[in-house]
Amino acid sequence: MTATDPALTALSQGWCALSLLHGRIDAHIERALQSKHQLSVREYSLLDVLSRQHDGPGGHLQMKQVADAVVLSQSATTRLVTRLEDRGLLSRYLCPTDRRGIYTDVSEAGSQLLSEARPTNDTALREALDEAAENSELAPLVKAVESLNAPATAA
Repeated sequence: MTATDPALTALSQGWCALSLLHGRIDAHIERALQSKHQLSVREYSLLDVLSRQHDGPGGHLQMKQVADAVVLSQSATTRLVTRLEDRGLLSRYLCPTDRRGIYTDVSEAGSQLLSEARPTNDTALREALDEAAENSELAPLVKAVESLNAPATAA
């Protein structure tokens, strides 16, 4: 393939469209969460990921797993955890079976804020997707996003 190869150009254009869709969705949700709950998208994502932990085997996530889930480096995730802990939304404690491990849990205040913010996040996501669907370049990507995890229909 050369730089002027049509397949490469199409691939690049597709990647740009995907990046544009992500940026629009992220910005729309960010504005909604900030204005109503004083939460960033990353803070919301972190609370959401940590709220899904459980006490069963493999139920608590290691910091690397949390970082991967919120798409941040481990150091950025640790800073984010510290900020939310300082706000009383998270707490940390030593792993009972491995004292080198530190777990992070959502506090009662964090759970309450997450419950309040979840409908805002969901509404903002739907609004951003609906708006993007009106753009002919983004509409196929919106359909693809909407079809991921869609319930299967009977044939």
